[in-house]
Amino acid sequence: MKIKITYKENSVEKIKHKYIQDFIKFLFENYPLKKNLEIIFLSKRIGKMTTGCRSQKNELKILGKGRMIRDILRTLAHEWIHEYQIDIMGRKIGPNIGGINEDEANSIAGKLLKIFEKKYPEKEYMMYE
Repeated sequence: MKIKITYKENSVEKIKHKYIQDFIKFLFENYPLKKNLEIIFLSKRIGKMTTGCRSQKNELKILGKGRMIRDILRTLAHEWIHEYQIDIMGRKIGPNIGGINEDEANSIAGKLLKIFEKKYPEKEYMMYE
């Protein structure tokens, strides 16, 4: 499985790229995927997306510009869990509001963020910038 990371112009400050890569590694260790994945950080919303979405082409699109890194990572974890639900668990895409997939992605994303912060306390300063 390969992960490609793309940063669209001004989507995320360069200083935060390594931090994001560390979090992606953490996500993969906890929720490994089989299929290749592209993660695209955007500087503005596209279509009807809120702060993140996944496409049928195994792409996660994450809004980066103007957001704290903690919020960006939570969105990334949320969309990663949706990818895991489909790729590993074989679930079908559910509703955007409520339902087992959405509720589970919300819950696990929050949990993963807290675990990451506890596991790497030296990185916590970056979370709130």
